Amino acid sequence: MLGINVLIGASVFGILAASLIGFVASRSKIKTDTSIGIVFSAFYALGFILISLAESSTNLHHILFGNILAVSDTDMMTTTVVLGLVILFVVFFYKELLITSFDPTFAKTYGLKVQLLHYALMLVLTLVTVSALQTVGIILVVAMLITPAATAFLWTERLAVMLGLSALIGVLSSVVGLYLSYTLNWASGPAIVLVAAIFFGISFIISPKQALLPTLWKGQAAARRVTA
Repeated sequence: MLGINVLIGASVFGILAASLIGFVASRSKIKTDTSIGIVFSAFYALGFILISLAESSTNLHHILFGNILAVSDTDMMTTTVVLGLVILFVVFFYKELLITSFDPTFAKTYGLKVQLLHYALMLVLTLVTVSALQTVGIILVVAMLITPAATAFLWTERLAVMLGLSALIGVLSSVVGLYLSYTLNWASGPAIVLVAAIFFGISFIISPKQALLPTLWKGQAAARRVTA
């Protein structure tokens, strides 16, 4: 509509959305996940309305699902730069992120600027989402931000191990998903999401932390002893 680059426009609105989420969550009794749902839904609706009003040639299917097999050199360069920024952010603020994530009250008493770190984390998350939006699509971005981390959380409580394990799960999901996409002629994005979901499902059943399968076995063994 205004001739603005998609990456710039998405970054601006993404930062605005992240700021609104933090503002609503910190200035009201509404939880963060609720504020995320409200703000993101409103911005998604606004985006679709603006696209329809502008009669843009933007393919909504491309935004939702992307095309990971048709990534350009420019997209690769942008993603690499954002990756470098994310790594630097995590390395330099690892201890602060650890404390503020698990005990924000203690972090405040320790003198850390919890709110500033929160907004910085939201900014980094926005950059990651926007940089990958046009290449892999919003569905794959959301899935890979949440599912590998949730899977790793089922196996460990140490943040350092969790970071490494979630990265490994993300890489394995991508490799296996792309292989299935190539051999079975599936769409690459949904194939990767499906593999990541399968990893989560298996971990949910067998992980020692969740202990779902051992609990079921113990319950069945106890039932057999009672009925014997």
